Amino acid sequence: MVGCISRAGVLVAVLLLLALPAVAAAATDQAVLAGGCFWCLEHDLEKLPGVIAVESGYSGGRLAKPTYRQVSAGGTGHQESVRVRFDPQRLSYPVLLRSYWRNIDPLDGRGQFCDRGDSYRPVIFVADATQRQQAMASLASAARELGRPASDLRVGIQPLDTFWIAEDYHQNYARREPIKYGYYRWACGRDRRLDALWGAQARTGKPWQSGPNPKKS
Repeated sequence: MVGCISRAGVLVAVLLLLALPAVAAAATDQAVLAGGCFWCLEHDLEKLPGVIAVESGYSGGRLAKPTYRQVSAGGTGHQESVRVRFDPQRLSYPVLLRSYWRNIDPLDGRGQFCDRGDSYRPVIFVADATQRQQAMASLASAARELGRPASDLRVGIQPLDTFWIAEDYHQNYARREPIKYGYYRWACGRDRRLDALWGAQARTGKPWQSGPNPKKS
């Protein structure tokens, strides 16, 4: 009897271990976001608690398997984007969107910071009706915080079709090339503009404010 119980216990343990990957996969959600240079957005969002991985890529256009050269040349309809995989038990989609908004310039629909053109315009790609509703709510909250009408915000909210992962040399660029990345980010004026626009809330996921934030001293 003891032997049977032991074997049964081992079998249950094995089954539980086999089920763990499926449970982990079920607990993972994703968001696809465009906000200018994907090196920067990847680096900004991968630090958030609950984020599992961030990948740079392209979305929004119809060209299959686009390359960086094709997207940056224009005409593909794709935007430089990131795919964020996150644990919804630790990080909700609306909270992730708060960090997204405060890492972009939502008043600029023709590019972001020093990067100009359609491939750099900001877009929230929504996977379903729930994400669309939450994205629209976040747009309204961002507008209130900035003290601007929602019509002033130029961030697109459109259905997600396919996310095409970018070339290997674009992945984890900030960590692999910290000096080049740091110089690019500084020269592009990204953080200066974020501070001027969002004040003390820049680059944070703090709760939405009801009006313009004080500028950093």
